[in-house]
Amino acid sequence: MNDYNSALVARINLNENQPLGKIGMIKIHNFARGARGQRVMWQCEEMGLPYVVENHPFPVDAGYRALNSLGTVPFLEDTGGVAINESVAMMLYVAQKYGPTSLLPTADDALMARVFQLTLFGETEIGMNLNPLLAARFMAPEKDKRNSSVLGLEQRIDRAVRFAATLVRDGSYLVGESLTLADISVSCGLGIWQGALAGTLPEALDAYQKRLRARPAYQRARARCVGEGN
Repeated sequence: MNDYNSALVARINLNENQPLGKIGMIKIHNFARGARGQRVMWQCEEMGLPYVVENHPFPVDAGYRALNSLGTVPFLEDTGGVAINESVAMMLYVAQKYGPTSLLPTADDALMARVFQLTLFGETEIGMNLNPLLAARFMAPEKDKRNSSVLGLEQRIDRAVRFAATLVRDGSYLVGESLTLADISVSCGLGIWQGALAGTLPEALDAYQKRLRARPAYQRARARCVGEGN
């Protein structure tokens, strides 16, 4: 048995909640270091699910566009003909198909609703507003780098960051005392803000980010995301 198959068996054995017949083979298409693809890898690591990663160059080639006509990443393929983009949709799909999982608490309606809300918040209020800021920072002419649209988006990000900071305290997560999809989603957006845009976080939220990044599952996902161990 080669190293990859040994690791695959180990990951299946780790996933104690799943009968072997339910374990498929998730394939995640991404750019190397692509944060949105990494959030799906992180979820798979937390759930003990086997998956493979295929990183693509930018711009993507015609072969990839034949698979995903939008040409965007991440993109997920699974057994049974599943093929979807939108990273939050992927997260919800994986939790639903391969659950139950503590990442999506379904026994408590209020907690489940809160997880849904904040998982989407991570992309709609943070992630999607970062894309035009990245374009302005790295591609816009100098006169447009600080225009009114950029300033307005920065204010919106600041509002979202301050809201997220109100939800965490020492040792806590966004929804209760356990990691959920909401944390994975929001942390991804915060990571882009801190990294590519050199944004700052309130002290409590910065500590929260450091705690999440210290998780072994996050570290494994990060290594897979950059092309190590695929």
